[in-house]
Amino acid sequence: MSERATPFYCPYCGDEDLRPQEEPHGAWGCTGCQRVFSLKFVGLRRPVEVIR
Repeated sequence: MSERATPFYCPYCGDEDLRPQEEPHGAWGCTGCQRVFSLKFVGLRRPVEVIR
């Protein structure tokens, strides 16, 4: 698994032309709307038990 999560599209405008940014570490820049954003993996949800 790599250190960097790779986004497939910009969460603001939906453009798919994204470039990794030097600063801040792990950030991505959108060439469409010029925004810079980062992703954060929070974790996995636990399966919900079905109550019968």
